[in-house]
Amino acid sequence: MNDEDQQPVQLADQADIEQEAGDDADALDDTDTDVADVDIATHEKKTSLKTSVGKQAKNTGRNWYVIHTYSGYEDAVKKALEQRIESLNMHDLIFNVLVPKESTITIKKGQHVTEKKRLFPGYVLVDMVVTDESWYVVRNTPNVTGFVGSGTIPVPVRPEEFNIIEKHLKKEEPKFKIDFSIGENVTISDGPFKNYDGMIDSVDEKKGKLKVLVTIFGRETPVELDFVQVKKK
Repeated sequence: MNDEDQQPVQLADQADIEQEAGDDADALDDTDTDVADVDIATHEKKTSLKTSVGKQAKNTGRNWYVIHTYSGYEDAVKKALEQRIESLNMHDLIFNVLVPKESTITIKKGQHVTEKKRLFPGYVLVDMVVTDESWYVVRNTPNVTGFVGSGTIPVPVRPEEFNIIEKHLKKEEPKFKIDFSIGENVTISDGPFKNYDGMIDSVDEKKGKLKVLVTIFGRETPVELDFVQVKKK
């Protein structure tokens, strides 16, 4: 075969290559357009969300709000949010972060131990003015799952609700953590009636005392004991 016979084949191959290149370029243009459309849609969605939050916030002013957290991370959220307030200079919008607790007395190894107990596990209170910026700072704190409210709009805590919380926080005298109930059978572990069995007749939460009915000389006799002097059977 001579060179003239080969020439049309080479031209045809070249045309196919150019056509494929053109198709690839068109596909790339379409992909770029799709990506741009997604970016614009995402931006518009975020802008719409922030605008709706901001408009709602202008009508509420400074209030206490409640945020959901993962259970057991309440103190970690408080610490992290306080650090974010400091580093982002948000003191004029976020004023206080509170994990409501009350003092309780429990028994560990036979001793009274005072410890702090969370009033609302899984929740943290924030004193703030809700704006686009402050909402974003709080909502994006690690281990925060959202605000308590309607959709993305936080709902302020009602004054009467916060008054109840304040009353708990102002109590200085710790409460005993009750682990016994009336009618429960127990064994006395300390004192003159040690190793006697009995039934709980009354519980004094404030004083940490129990009255246990113990059978002595064939008769049921009430004996007053500390929580640490009895154990469950």
